[in-house]
This record gives sequence, C-alpha cells and structure tokens, in this order.
Amino acid sequence: MTERKPKVTIVDDDRDTREMLTLALELEGFEVSQAANGLRLISAMHVDRPDVILLDVMMSWIDGFELCRAIKKNPTFGDIPVIFITARKSPEDERTGRDAGAADYFTKPLDVDRLIERIRGMIPARK
Repeated sequence: MTERKPKVTIVDDDRDTREMLTLALELEGFEVSQAANGLRLISAMHVDRPDVILLDVMMSWIDGFELCRAIKKNPTFGDIPVIFITARKSPEDERTGRDAGAADYFTKPLDVDRLIERIRGMIPARK
C-alpha cells in the first residue's frame, strides 16, 4: 500500500505564484491543489480536504484575512493549518493574520525551503 501524500492547497489570485509554489511543493513530495480565490477554495475543500492551506491576503471577492476567519469558524475545517503568503510585510498585517487564526505568516519573496520545512512540521505523522 502506498502512503498518501500530504495535501496542500494554494489560494492566490496570481497564477505565477500558484504555479511556482505548486512546482516547488510537488518536487518535495506534496500533492498540490490550487484555487484562484476563496470561493473556489470553499467548494474544493468539501471534495478534497487539504492538510495545509497556503493563503494570499490580497485577493478579489474576499481577502485572505476574512477567508482565514471563515475557515477557522467552520467546525469541519477549523483544524486545518493556514499559512499566509503575502507581499504585505507590516507588523500590523502579520498580527491581523495571526489574529485571524493563521499558523504562520510568510512574506514575498518567499524562503521556499523554510516554508516547506514549516508545512512538514504541521502535518501529523502518518501511521
């Protein structure tokens, strides 16, 4: 029996960012799905529950902070760790992200190795 790959969902309205992260994560053995906005994430999570969500802050329809709050309030998905990946670097933005329920907050340009290490630390060991 093959071990299930850990699932990461990337939510970012910038396709280049999604593609770059997808490639980096797949090379590290993750199963990756993408969502261009929060609405797509919500519908996809019911079908394919991720182990970790990577979330941009500045997006159309709903910003990442609001989306994170909504995920954390949902009893079905509230336990999924959320990591913000954003160009917003201010201490206030990071505080808002953590107050919204994020497990971590990374700013662009990304330290992809550190991000991957952090994701691995959040995914429970498989039996």
